[in-house]
Amino acid sequence: MKYLLTAPVLALLLAACGSGKTDALLQHKKWKVYDVTVPASAPYNNTQVTQAKDLKSGYYSDACYQFLDNGLFIATIAGQPDSGRYKLLSNGRIISITSANGSRSSEHLVEVTALTEDEFDMKVKSGDYHFILHTRKQ
Repeated sequence: MKYLLTAPVLALLLAACGSGKTDALLQHKKWKVYDVTVPASAPYNNTQVTQAKDLKSGYYSDACYQFLDNGLFIATIAGQPDSGRYKLLSNGRIISITSANGSRSSEHLVEVTALTEDEFDMKVKSGDYHFILHTRKQ
């Protein structure tokens, strides 16, 4: 019986540690996009590969992201900042990004594929395809 009570508590602690670590690594940095690629698990699709190249040289060529205190998220694209809210889900593996008022009607889910002190890779959906945004701390 003792183990049944501690297993859920341990699971909650591990979940909190995962989200907390992700949040600590993300916060108070400016993450600049330096590459856009197709996820390795995706079947080869010439259109998707072309779109990744176009996104890298176009839309994401001057894109930065910031995660700040109290769930504040700032995306700066082509010098134009836009703010919203973020929340970590699934033990810090998914980031929910919503409008500034927190409405989930325009929610974007981003999958954290790699995160260190200096690099952050995220899987995003754009149109019909998923892409990996590779960012570095600025």
